[in-house]
Formats: sequence, C-alpha cells, structure tokens
Amino acid sequence: MKAIIIDDERLARKELTTLLAEFPEIEIVDEAVNADDAVEKIQQHDPDLIFLDIQMPDKTGFELLEMLEKTPLVVFTTAYDQFAIKAFEFNALDYLLKPIDTKRLADVVKKVLDQSIKPTVDVEESSEKLKSSDQVFVKDGEKCWFVKLEKIRLFESDGNYIKVYFDGFRPMIHKSLNALDEKLDDKSFFRASRKHIINLGWVESIEPWFNGGLMVQLKDGEKVEVSRRQASKFKERMSL
Repeated sequence: MKAIIIDDERLARKELTTLLAEFPEIEIVDEAVNADDAVEKIQQHDPDLIFLDIQMPDKTGFELLEMLEKTPLVVFTTAYDQFAIKAFEFNALDYLLKPIDTKRLADVVKKVLDQSIKPTVDVEESSEKLKSSDQVFVKDGEKCWFVKLEKIRLFESDGNYIKVYFDGFRPMIHKSLNALDEKLDDKSFFRASRKHIINLGWVESIEPWFNGGLMVQLKDGEKVEVSRRQASKFKERMSL
C-alpha cells in the first residue's frame, strides 16, 4: 500500500517514517511539507493512503482535501485532542495523536489494511467518471463527510449551490450541477431536470406526470419530477 506523509515539521515526518518501517505493508513513496506540495505529490504518486497533519501553514489538512482530484484513505495526525475529535466528525479513517504511540500506530495500520474502500474522489475536479462505488469528500461550513456515492440518493440545485442528500444529511456544496453531471457515471446517475440528478439505484417507483413528464419516488420517500424533455431518456434507461 503506497502512502505519503504530509506534515510541515521535518522531525514529525522522520519519526513517522521510522515507526512505519516496522510495517512492510505500508510503503512510504514520498513526503510533503504543505498543502500545495501535497497536491503535486499525490497527483504524481496516486497513493492509497495519506498521513495528514491537520494544522499546517497557509492551508489546513481539511483545506487540502478540498483541493484534491482524488482523495485517498486519510489518517489525520495531530498534537491537539480537539482536532482528533473533529477528525472523527469528518469521518476520517482514523487519527494519530503526536507524539505517536507505537501500539496505537499498529492498531491504525491494521485498520488501514482491513479497509477495502476505493480512493475517494472530489466531486468536481476528477477527470474520471464517478461511479457509485467511489467516495466523495463533501464539505459544508465546518462539517465534512467522506461518503460513498451509492449512499447519495439525490443532488438538487439551489442557486449557486448543490444540496446533497444522503443518510439524514443535506449539506450544501458550492458546485455547478452541470459540471457535476459531466463527472457522474450515467449508468448510476440521471439528470432528471435542470434542478435534479437522481441516483438510479434509489428509484422505487415511477408514474406518469403532467405534460408528458414523470414522477419518480425514491426509496426514502422523496419525490422528484423528471421533465418532459428527459422522460423518454429516462424510460429508455430504466427499460420501461
């Protein structure tokens, strides 16, 4: 498993590299000293995992995640307990408190190796189509999530923002629905109208609607109108 250590402190990078030498399954392919450096290194190596310092000059670890085209598995590293707690709120794979305890590191490495998810992908920046098995990094204010696309049932345009429906959450992200539509795999997602993109895996029922349109009910009970212009495409996609 390829990994990159991202930390502005040289001694911290050296310490973690030394400790990880005990785990041959983890190959440290590079180090980065700040967010901009990390973006370049991640694009170059396409790692499976990053050890990410939260507090760095100019940009934090959380801000780095917003910059990435593809987000690997993330283990936050921090010297501050409050940030460690926040890392769990952000659904990181795990976190390490500095100075790093060897037993704690062993537990984290085991968790990393047991993790079978694919790298997460930023919903706007990736040049590859996003499939339902991919994960995305969603940020709304101070709250962030790593969520699999298969759990996102609906994207709804709201001005210059998109409302993302998953679990019990509806965070708002500053994205273009048109740009997002180009990134999503059309085998899993469908542009129902100018305002909505639906996850086809969440469709429960379909009924005729006004002016030749369709009304789709999702498994959570949410109802979404498919425009007349898109109705024929939708019927073909769903083999109606």
